[in-house]
Amino acid sequence: MRSYASIKGHPIHPMLIVYPFAFLTGAFGFNLAAQASRRRDLAEVSQHLIPVGIAAGLTAAVPGVLDYVGSVPPDSSGRTRATKHALLNSAALGLFAASWLLGRSRRRTLLPLALQGVASAAMSVAGYLGGTLVFRNQIGVDHRYANAGRWREDLRSIPGSADLAPLGAGLDVDQMKLVHVDHERIVVARTEERLVAFSDRCTHKGGPLSDGVLICGTVQCPWHGSQFDVTTGRVACGPATDGIAVYPIE
Repeated sequence: MRSYASIKGHPIHPMLIVYPFAFLTGAFGFNLAAQASRRRDLAEVSQHLIPVGIAAGLTAAVPGVLDYVGSVPPDSSGRTRATKHALLNSAALGLFAASWLLGRSRRRTLLPLALQGVASAAMSVAGYLGGTLVFRNQIGVDHRYANAGRWREDLRSIPGSADLAPLGAGLDVDQMKLVHVDHERIVVARTEERLVAFSDRCTHKGGPLSDGVLICGTVQCPWHGSQFDVTTGRVACGPATDGIAVYPIE
């Protein structure tokens, strides 16, 4: 079972990101108002908001990193999007930190304001990418169908020569479990006929098949709806055009 911060159905990362976004964009707004009105007190409010926003951003980054490592499938469009999301947020924190250091001097300059404006824009783009990760790639969202059972994942490193059958213990018909075999993500599932094992990676955009729907020997990707026969690996329905790998279970 997942043991880290972002649990399927209880995402922590999306709940925390509102705080750094509010504090840091608020700092930019106060600084903008300070420059327009020439009021020093507004600039001081901006200076106080930045360290709090950076601390909140670093706190939100912890479950974000855990999501990136454990929830976002490798070699997928979601991983590319998550990488851009992380880089933009990191750059934004760095720019706000630089603006805070410059703002501590008494010299009047628009450079801190410019840095904060660029950083706020970067956070806005990162926020859009983060929303896409949640709503399109469904990262951290428990959308599993009725009677699918709780999310199951075996994080142990299992040799590729090991028998996968014991890992299917406790699975009911049409239930799945994600296991890691020699750093490969493999789904062990039970159909109406027997246990099966197949690649977790959808060949369309790399979506996690273990988080999809298994009915009548066919698994459907949760991202774009591609369907595969879990016994043969062939494509049952697009947009995927290439089949998935299947593995023998004794």
